[in-house]
Amino acid sequence: MSQRPWVNYHHLLYFKTIAMEGGMAKAAKKLRLGQPTLSTQLKQFEETLGHELFDRSKRQLQLTEVGRVVLGYACEIFKLGDEMVDSLSDQHLTNKIQVQIGAMDTVPKHLTLKIFHKAQTTFDCFISIVDGHGDELLRELRAHQLDLVIANYLPPTGEVAGFYAKNKARMPVVICGAGKFSKLKRGFPASLKDQPFIMPALESKLRHDVEHFFKINDIHVSTIAEVQDTSLQKLMSSHGDGLIAMALPAAEELIAQKELINIGTLQDVHEELWLIAAERRIQNPVASALMNSLTI
Repeated sequence: MSQRPWVNYHHLLYFKTIAMEGGMAKAAKKLRLGQPTLSTQLKQFEETLGHELFDRSKRQLQLTEVGRVVLGYACEIFKLGDEMVDSLSDQHLTNKIQVQIGAMDTVPKHLTLKIFHKAQTTFDCFISIVDGHGDELLRELRAHQLDLVIANYLPPTGEVAGFYAKNKARMPVVICGAGKFSKLKRGFPASLKDQPFIMPALESKLRHDVEHFFKINDIHVSTIAEVQDTSLQKLMSSHGDGLIAMALPAAEELIAQKELINIGTLQDVHEELWLIAAERRIQNPVASALMNSLTI
């Protein structure tokens, strides 16, 4: 029985570079090799595989059918290599596992804090948390610059390829305000008519859900501001500037301290919490544990 040939990974890299650069000259320059040397290495690789990878009958090198198959494997192999290096470099400088977490700026900060505490009690780890817009964070997640994204909505259907997500919480949404609004408890939610509101930012799913609730219940409110940061929303509302709609757990501490009052719960309106990760062969262990065991 003939011995299976061993793949020379230098040859595989040379082939991938030629294919991605679109020619021998550009690839040689990128690899800092002479063209004759690179051509010889490619020929040796083709002989090892027993197939021609490029069609040389035309002026420009074009992949053969086999070449396209090999390029797909090459890209996957080097992608896994990059993941391996990223995974090992998570422990640079210390023995702590490093996890990169992105939190959508519309996610209540107390929820991000809970996830931080869960990660800290589960692993000896170093956690890096960045805020940002959903589309920006998902691009970084897809590029493996983040290990996990905390979100309060799922990405659009056309953008979910390559991701997997788990719903970690479904929380009731309440209307809160300073003590001077306590009279609005009577006749809620109709009592909210014409009242001043500090709304979440337009890109927030909660904003659309709250406005939809007002519309179907024929309640017109006066929007005096839209604020992305939930901490600032609570601060403004506690100073009496207006009412806010917020997930109940996000407001409970200020309600207990009597800085805000719970005026009422919006029926059938909920704030959700999702954890989103990219599909990877080598998962960050902290991110994986949060995906599997976190409860809010």
